[in-house]
Amino acid sequence: MNVNVIDVGAPDTMQPLTCGRKLVDIPVAGVTVGNHLRWFFGDSSANTSGQLDIRADLWPSSELALRVRRFSENLLVRNAEGVEMLRLTVSESKKWEEIGLDSASIHLRYPWDILAMCEQVVGHIEKNRIDGTMRENVTCDGVLWLGSGSVILPGVYIEGKVIIGENCKIGPNCYLRGSTYIGDNCRVGQAVEVKNSMLMDHVSAGHLSYIGDSIIAEKTNIGAGTITANLRHDGKNQRSFANGQLIDSGRRKFGAIVGEGVHTGIHTTIYPGRKIWPGISTVPGEIVRKDITPDLG
Repeated sequence: MNVNVIDVGAPDTMQPLTCGRKLVDIPVAGVTVGNHLRWFFGDSSANTSGQLDIRADLWPSSELALRVRRFSENLLVRNAEGVEMLRLTVSESKKWEEIGLDSASIHLRYPWDILAMCEQVVGHIEKNRIDGTMRENVTCDGVLWLGSGSVILPGVYIEGKVIIGENCKIGPNCYLRGSTYIGDNCRVGQAVEVKNSMLMDHVSAGHLSYIGDSIIAEKTNIGAGTITANLRHDGKNQRSFANGQLIDSGRRKFGAIVGEGVHTGIHTTIYPGRKIWPGISTVPGEIVRKDITPDLG
C-alpha cells in the first residue's frame, strides 16, 4: 500500500511541542508521527493494495487500522465535524463507502493526545529486548526494551512497559512505571520516579524528582526535586489552556508538557496540565501555576 501522510502544519493548539516543528515531525517514542503512520500502513503484511491518504493528525485505533488494511473498496473516514481524515483508493470505481471516525481513534489536536499515542505505542511491546547492561539488583516486573550502550544501575524497579533508548544512564534507585518512553542519551538519576511519561532525547533528570503523565522535550534539564503534579483533589478531569481556552483533557491524571531546552530550578513544582515553552528556565522553588510562555517568562 502506498501511504501518503498529509501534512497539517504546526497547530497552535499543539504548542509547545510544535514550537519550531510540524506535527508530522514530532517524535513519539523515538519515531516521528509521520513515520509511525507510514510504517503502520505500509507493512508488507497488509492485504490491501492501492493509495492511502491519511492526515498527520489522525492516530487510528487498532480496529480502524485493521479494517483499512483489509478493505477492498474505496473508503472515506470523516471525523464528527465532517473533516476527511483518511481516504483509501483501491479502484477507479466512483463508489465510496463512508464511515465515521470511531471513538478509540485519536484526533491529534492537543499535547495530551501525543501522550495518549505514546501510551499506545509503548503498550504494544510484548517481549523483553535487552541490548544494554543491567547491573545487579535491578527488578523488572513488566516488559523492557533497553537500547545499546545504556546502563541500568542497582536499585532500579521497573513496573509496566518501558522503552529506554541508547546511551542512557538510569539509576540508582529509580522507579519507572506505566507506559514510559525514555529517549536516547538521557540521564535519570538517584531516586527519580517516572510514571507513564515520554522523555525525548538528551533529557536529564538527575535527582529526587517525580515526572508523571508528562512529556519532556529534548535537551531539557529537570532540576533536583522538581515535581509534576498530575491529580486534582476533586477527582475531575484535568484541564489545560489551548488558544486561550480552557480545554478538558479527558484525562484524570495529566502532568506537564515541557518544551525543548527547558531548565527547571531545584524544587520546582508544576501544577497539573501546565505547559512550559522551549528555552524557559524556572528559579529554585518556583511554583508553576500557569503556562509559562516566552511572553510571560
